Amino acid sequence: MHQSGQTILADDEAARTPGAAASSGGLLRATRLRYGLSIADVAAELRIRREYLEAIETGRTDRLPAPAYTLGYVRSYAAALGLDQDEIARRFRAETGLARAGKPDLTFPAPVPERGVPHGALVLLGLVLAVGLYAGWYWLTEPGQRLAGTIPLPPERTLQAGPPPPPLPPSPPAISGSAPGLAAASGTPPAAATPPPVFILPPEGPWPTGPAVSALPGRRADPSAAQATPVAAPPDPPAAEPQATYGATGSEAGRVLLRARADTWVQVRERASGTVLFNRVLRPGETYRVPDRPGLLLTTGNAGGLEILVAGDPLPSLGANGVVRRDLPLEPEMLRQAIAALPR
Repeated sequence: MHQSGQTILADDEAARTPGAAASSGGLLRATRLRYGLSIADVAAELRIRREYLEAIETGRTDRLPAPAYTLGYVRSYAAALGLDQDEIARRFRAETGLARAGKPDLTFPAPVPERGVPHGALVLLGLVLAVGLYAGWYWLTEPGQRLAGTIPLPPERTLQAGPPPPPLPPSPPAISGSAPGLAAASGTPPAAATPPPVFILPPEGPWPTGPAVSALPGRRADPSAAQATPVAAPPDPPAAEPQATYGATGSEAGRVLLRARADTWVQVRERASGTVLFNRVLRPGETYRVPDRPGLLLTTGNAGGLEILVAGDPLPSLGANGVVRRDLPLEPEMLRQAIAALPR
């Protein structure tokens, strides 16, 4: 821990040099110091060698690997600190000269044209083939069209409505009223039989289907005959995405809960061995449940962005935004005393 403090003091002195924060590396270093992070903390979090991070901050490209790996390290470093990784990478390329390292000019020999059939002859041959194919297609399809025009249409089908009726009997002769019992022929020929009606069927084809509609005026269709159109139920609203929760769970979870109100770097380690249990930047809404064990210390780089709750009750604020708090005990009673003793 003492060595980490010396590194942070050295970084503070380097950040105060004129023009240090004007470069992209100086901006990364100043942001890291504002969060209270040492170069060793960032190297352990990103799994990048410490020498490479120091070379990025000082702009020493001779100590860095290939440009592709270097730009990847710069982007990861900027993203971990909450900076615009594309803008930081662009400024780093412009400052270190990586942007001027272009691709090598490659000169390829021009292919020697092959001697063969001229292009004009190929075009003429293609046109001849196209005309021949069209003529053959027309010759094969034209006789079929002429044959189809000479075939007569089939006669319409007829259907009689029932069997033919029997012939009507001849008209009875007129009977004179003056001479009953005597029949006198009227001379009128009997009426001819009425021919049966003939119906012409429509041509074959798909018959229309659907509900019958009454053609009588004043009558309405039965609404119960129509099927009700089902109405789809509205989709359920999407569930809110739960915030990430870290730390102990179950019986190992303690009463102390850390909750981020803004981007806040949080480190939890053991006092005796120095083992780091948790080390990351909490985003707004993310929480960390402290394990139920003694001897744990809290370090944060943004006191105003971190909220501490003990058994669900919030404790007073650790300070303003950007204030660094180190080695706060995480036992509930000792934590209350340490927060009450903080300078305001």
